Amino acid sequence: QVRLVESGGGLVQAGGSLRLSCAASGRTFSVYAMGWFRQAPGNEREFVSAINWSGGNTYYADSVKGRFTISRDNAKNTVYLQMNSLKPEVTAVYYCAASPDIDANYYYPRRWPYWGQGTQVTVSS
Repeated sequence: QVRLVESGGGLVQAGGSLRLSCAASGRTFSVYAMGWFRQAPGNEREFVSAINWSGGNTYYADSVKGRFTISRDNAKNTVYLQMNSLKPEVTAVYYCAASPDIDANYYYPRRWPYWGQGTQVTVSS
């Protein structure tokens, strides 16, 4: 079992930056793949980024490539999402997710068994 708690969301102007954090409980964090998803009102939850257990492999949605960076610190049981050049259209609740492994279906929310409660990110124009 993995418990996930997100933080770092907030209100920022377009062009600004935010760094989201996801703190995980459990001694096996270092072997879990971690992901970030987001959900805007009226929309389905969508994939943003993922990282394998070692941090050696990262994955991004096309819409965030070059602007978002995922990283992890296994010593701190924490995964991060650095978001730069933010645009109003990325306004959503951002969720952290964990899975014992990662495969080609990483972009499907149902592929991830563990979820945090989410943190709101609002980008004003």
